[in-house]
Amino acid sequence: MRLKNNAHLAYCTNVHPGKDWQETFHSLQQDVLAVRQNVCPDAEYAIGLRLSASAAHELSNPQTLAAFKHWLDDNSCYVFTINGFPYGNFHNTRVKENAYSPDWTTPERVEYTKQLFNLLVEFLPSGVAGSVSTVPGSFKDFIKAPEQIDVINENLYQVYQHIDRLSESTGIDLHLGLEPEPLCLFETTDETIQFFDRFLNGHCDTSSILKRIGVNYDTCHLALQYENAHESLSKFQSQNIRISKIHLSSALKVQDLSPTTLDQLDSYCEPTYLHQVITQNAEPQIASRFADLPDALAARRNGQDTSDEWRIHFHIPLHSEPAAPLQSTSDHILDTLDHVAAGPELCQHFEMETYTWAVLPNQLHTRSVVDQITQEYNWLLPQLKSRQLL
Repeated sequence: MRLKNNAHLAYCTNVHPGKDWQETFHSLQQDVLAVRQNVCPDAEYAIGLRLSASAAHELSNPQTLAAFKHWLDDNSCYVFTINGFPYGNFHNTRVKENAYSPDWTTPERVEYTKQLFNLLVEFLPSGVAGSVSTVPGSFKDFIKAPEQIDVINENLYQVYQHIDRLSESTGIDLHLGLEPEPLCLFETTDETIQFFDRFLNGHCDTSSILKRIGVNYDTCHLALQYENAHESLSKFQSQNIRISKIHLSSALKVQDLSPTTLDQLDSYCEPTYLHQVITQNAEPQIASRFADLPDALAARRNGQDTSDEWRIHFHIPLHSEPAAPLQSTSDHILDTLDHVAAGPELCQHFEMETYTWAVLPNQLHTRSVVDQITQEYNWLLPQLKSRQLL
């Protein structure tokens, strides 16, 4: 969907199963077109495409690629961004920390990301920039030696060179967005800036690197860190770090940590995704970080956790508030949109990303994934319009 100021909005298709191209294309034909009919039947419709490594490999077949491009044209759809974060299967299996593997220490991550950009230039509309979002280096627990950071930097530089050559040869503005996430190599604004400082150190082409590699700003992930959207985005801008894409999503916020609330949170414990918990005390300052929600619940119940507030990495539909006393961090989304409205040149790529439909508790679960996404559009579009972004 085209917005004002040459910006674009889509929802990320990582909400649908997509272990291979056949499964991915089935979701595009069935679910994406159904959403499109509900929210944008008479105008060009944008797709935020998620491709696993297997799907990307299969789509690289010339006949398969030609058929997909023909399908896009026939259905007045276009792709401006690819989610290149999860490499493998992202549904109906234990994902957890495997979402970060292979990480940026590996050649597999390098080749996969290059392939995504090679595909993206094939189906970008004329005059539209293209973005790919990716893992923030690695998961902190995967890093055992400083040399691994050096390898990450080398691999990212190699991908920067590929993106830059591709941009120069095609005339397309292409950029990679590193997505800060809880318990990853960099998770906060300050950690991300520090990472960029180290990554850029020793290179003479820093301005070119910063044109091609930036940040995928996820409103759920930064809200988890108790960050202020205006302050965070202003810091990135002051360091000339590009906001490649903005993921619009909400986390769970818990300020009433009574036993009854803990029992309510049990319904958010599920075996597929990692639901990191960041706690804060009254000062306020970060008290502790838990790798998954069951760990935090156990610590609270046995008296080890005495914090005053929890933020939980569980993506909540934009239009929904969890049952009280649980809350969402939707205020971070609105603050982000306010910041963008004051300076629309900040970012041109926006993507709703609530991939958790299949594992949501009953209270938040809609009849179908198409219903959820449609309702998210119905919540977001008026917010954009009221800020003159649509």
